[in-house]
Amino acid sequence: MDEWGILYGTVPHDDIVLIVAGLSANAVRHGRVPGRDFHFGLHFTRLSGTVRVETTDTRGERLPERLPVAPEGADAEEAGRGLLLVSHLAARWGWCPPAEGPGKTVWAEHAIRPANAPTGKGPSEGVAVE
Repeated sequence: MDEWGILYGTVPHDDIVLIVAGLSANAVRHGRVPGRDFHFGLHFTRLSGTVRVETTDTRGERLPERLPVAPEGADAEEAGRGLLLVSHLAARWGWCPPAEGPGKTVWAEHAIRPANAPTGKGPSEGVAVE
C-alpha cells in the first residue's frame, strides 16, 4: 500500500488492514468447502481514490447478512464481528457471483482522499466542501 501513497500506521492503512482481515477470516471460516480453496484479491483504483478488497470462496449458498449485527451468547466473546467491522470501515460493501466457478465474492471499498484534496479545515476557492 506504500506504493499507492497509503502509508503504514495511518488511519486509512489500518482501516484497510482490518477490512482485509475481516473478509479473509470470513472466507476461511464460512466459505470453506472441504477439498476446495478460496481466492483472495486486493484491487486499487487510482482514478476513483478507492481501495477495493475482494475475497472469493467456493460456498455460494452461504451469503453474508446485508445488515450485520453484533453476536450474542457463547460466540460473542471471540467471533462474529468481521462484517460488522467491515460495514463501519468501508464506504460500501457487498457480494456478487465470482467471475469463474462456483461460490461468491465478498467485496468492500475504502475511500482514500487524494493528496491534493481539501482537508475539511475550511473551504478552498473552487472546491466544493460537503
